[in-house]
Amino acid sequence: MTEPVPYRADVTATTAEIIRDHAELEDGAETDVVVSIAGRLMLRRDQGKLAFGVLQDSTGRIQLFAMAKSTPDFDGFTGLSIGDWVLVKGIVMNTKRGELSVRVDEWTVLAHAQRSFPDKWHGISDPDIRYRQRYVDLWVTEEARTAFRQRSAIVASIRRWLGERDFIEVETPMLHPIPGGALAKPFVTHHNALDTELYLRIAPELYLKRLVVGGMERVFEIGRVFRNEGMSTRHNPEFTMLELYWAYADHADMMVLTEELVEAAALDVIGSTTIDYDGREADLSTPWRRATMEELILEHAGVEVSLGTPMDELRALCDKFGVEVKDHYGPGKLILEIYEKTTESELWGPIFVTDYPVEVSPLSREHRDRPGYTERFEAIVAGRELCNGFSELTDPAVQRQRFEAQEAEGAAGDDEAMVVDDDYIRALEYGLPGTAGLGIGIDRLIMILTGTTTIRDVVLFPTLRPEQVAATGDVEAPADD
Repeated sequence: MTEPVPYRADVTATTAEIIRDHAELEDGAETDVVVSIAGRLMLRRDQGKLAFGVLQDSTGRIQLFAMAKSTPDFDGFTGLSIGDWVLVKGIVMNTKRGELSVRVDEWTVLAHAQRSFPDKWHGISDPDIRYRQRYVDLWVTEEARTAFRQRSAIVASIRRWLGERDFIEVETPMLHPIPGGALAKPFVTHHNALDTELYLRIAPELYLKRLVVGGMERVFEIGRVFRNEGMSTRHNPEFTMLELYWAYADHADMMVLTEELVEAAALDVIGSTTIDYDGREADLSTPWRRATMEELILEHAGVEVSLGTPMDELRALCDKFGVEVKDHYGPGKLILEIYEKTTESELWGPIFVTDYPVEVSPLSREHRDRPGYTERFEAIVAGRELCNGFSELTDPAVQRQRFEAQEAEGAAGDDEAMVVDDDYIRALEYGLPGTAGLGIGIDRLIMILTGTTTIRDVVLFPTLRPEQVAATGDVEAPADD
């Protein structure tokens, strides 16, 4: 039976505070400053009547200096295991070799590590263990701690930036009676009391636009969304989305807001608009390039397409580029498929890809100058699709037609198609002024700003294949994960 864990600990300082306050302490000097610090013992070495340890808390690491003649239960201290939580009280001092330390005048075990804990030299080499046992990874992997501190700072920066521009943060439902707001396959659940199916939200869009109808002219939400789709280095079934809506603005205004928001977050958190991503440089400073989807297809695939291109020619191009075509695809969908197959992966950016066809943009307003197209954009940054934005469709009759067209595609086999949302149409009937909307994948943005190439490194607990239960009752990772 292990020792009982103390209910609380009197901590008076962090390692970062001690390092900051005593940076100029001379070698071999002792202070009269007594501190109590707590954290994990990450390293220990014994030298006869002296013992040294490294204590790590959430702010950093500092050396512990124990002496047999003055440290209570010196043998017990030297018997501590790597990973044990300890509370140490003592003076701040510098060793003769210039190592800032806390002398161990008193110490208490706060919790024993009952499993083998990696030391600072070896860490965790197996990525599966890193993601499953994030509680260990955070202690032994400095890059992980840095990434999640930066994540917090980036989200805080975005909130401040939007708040300074009079955007109000709101919360909308995660359980939806109708899946909508994006083209994606939802997760389905059942509400027992109401005896009805509900859906984990794939986007908060339709609820946020209801709020604009209600008079909240600038709103945003940062929260989890859920899409029942595949997983990859860029995709996790649950991820964090920033969505915002801005009354009296259009897609051109929203592109300016997007590039300025990203530039500000980069400057605020990493101190530069120039980032290195996967060995290649990207400059996030404004303004970003704007180009239509069709212009970019011409640049990268060498073919000229438009909604006026005959269907047989579009189908032939799809065949040429290896694009799978379904019977219900119209010209807009074929152009999008050609773009995604030939061009999107070639873009580095930052660049706004504009003028998406109406057929693939059921919530976007038709382009004021190009019939059949919408005032919609997506941003590609460092080769990653970062966001989607557009001038919002405000006409309830047209919105109903778009929903019904989506339902027809669903009946034809598209399990990502939307359905008719009668209440949302009713909200539009009360009047939605010209409004611009934006959705930014927060995880993608954090990957870009931190130079991370897999989403699992910026999500604390990514979705993984279930572990196997061994005969001992312990768990082990699946061999094919």
